[in-house]
Amino acid sequence: MTSRIPRDSRLRLVRPRPLAAAPSAVNQRRPRRPAPRPPEGTPAPAELAGMARSGLAAAARVAHWADAALRPVRDGANPDGRGTLSDETAERAAADLGLTPAQVRADWDTARLAGLVEVHGDTARPGWRLRAWNRDDSAVLRGWVALFDAWSLACPEPADHEPAALAEVVSAMPQVLSFLQLSAGPVPVEQLLDLLEQRVTELRTERCEIPYGPQPEPTEHQAADAPLAPLLDWALRALASVGALTYGDGHATLTPLGSWAVWVKLEQICVAAQSPAGNIEQGAEDMLRGCAQLRPNAARAEYRAWLAARPVGNAVTELLDAARGEDALLRGLAFEALRVVGAPAEPDVRSVADDPTLRPYALLWLAEHDGIDPEDAHEVLTREEATWLWVDTAAAVADHGEAPMLVRHLESAVQPTVPSLLDEVRAVGHPRTVQVLVALAAAHPDPALAKAVRRAAFQVHTGGS
Repeated sequence: MTSRIPRDSRLRLVRPRPLAAAPSAVNQRRPRRPAPRPPEGTPAPAELAGMARSGLAAAARVAHWADAALRPVRDGANPDGRGTLSDETAERAAADLGLTPAQVRADWDTARLAGLVEVHGDTARPGWRLRAWNRDDSAVLRGWVALFDAWSLACPEPADHEPAALAEVVSAMPQVLSFLQLSAGPVPVEQLLDLLEQRVTELRTERCEIPYGPQPEPTEHQAADAPLAPLLDWALRALASVGALTYGDGHATLTPLGSWAVWVKLEQICVAAQSPAGNIEQGAEDMLRGCAQLRPNAARAEYRAWLAARPVGNAVTELLDAARGEDALLRGLAFEALRVVGAPAEPDVRSVADDPTLRPYALLWLAEHDGIDPEDAHEVLTREEATWLWVDTAAAVADHGEAPMLVRHLESAVQPTVPSLLDEVRAVGHPRTVQVLVALAAAHPDPALAKAVRRAAFQVHTGGS
């Protein structure tokens, strides 16, 4: 979702230092904004989590089966390759679970998109959300939102439509979903089609595509003339398949989960900064979230005050624990706070340099600690490590920033071309690769490039080449 997002970004893109470690300036005297309340009638979080568990029950069942049945090879090379299921494994799961192989594959795909299964290179492992499935409602809801974000991968793309038109529909759907959320009830598909056509027209106007020189007559296959009704039908069916809405009898209605998810997407970027005075007493994760909204100098002052209030060893442990979480923004901010700690943090930072999730951040921290200019520190990273960091940073932007920022983030990649970037991103095995590529495809104004990025997301999702 990128619609109705305020233009005052909370992140800046800074190269070569990790993006997530570069919080932007806001007015520090700005009063705290009350936590937004969901629309009236929205079920309680526990009830929403129950709905999400119900909708993802089949995917969780397959993921639990794989965790138990494939445990001996879970930490080694995956015999199926790229996290996909071989025919033998799918048939074995189908026999054990009383399903068909096709159902097993569909549930496995859903589990991957929801983060119940994470693919690292050629190895599939149980995700942290699967571990927390029965005890952590927030983990369940985050998994469902991840599936919601990847709705365009839920159904095969129409094969007989212009790629540019398809990309435009994907880019326009946030506005359609926002309208459904505001309507709070069934909306005729004809009304949604009118809105979609208006939004697609706006997208084309925003691109200012003014051709030079003589142009051939438009063909019936060009995006400008492509009928949008079949594409809207595809989008609504895909959203219905992930449980975001119901679709039938010429109407579409957001489910309670879908309405809540749209509201979350619209509100999350609008949450104002916490007061600095309230951060010192918080745990590391909450402190970092508060400091994300501060100017760099103010954030460093807050880190120093927070560190002064607790033993340095405990503080470093807390910061590294926060960095290990799924939020890439907190990962970058945690290492910014560790830069304030300085030499006392070196042994702990060095000890996590072999952790794939933390390695790029740790290597940059150690390089700067050893006296390398921060502008040159990125040279200590291998190409693969730099690419992993690029994806991790893109995940932070996708979760906390604006669509234009994600588009500009392309400029920070070490690869000279988008095709080479996509090839290396697919190969690096970051667990958020699919979600990052889906968000980038939805944000990019160039339909051809968005199509290529979305195709790469689909290939990562399916394990294809």
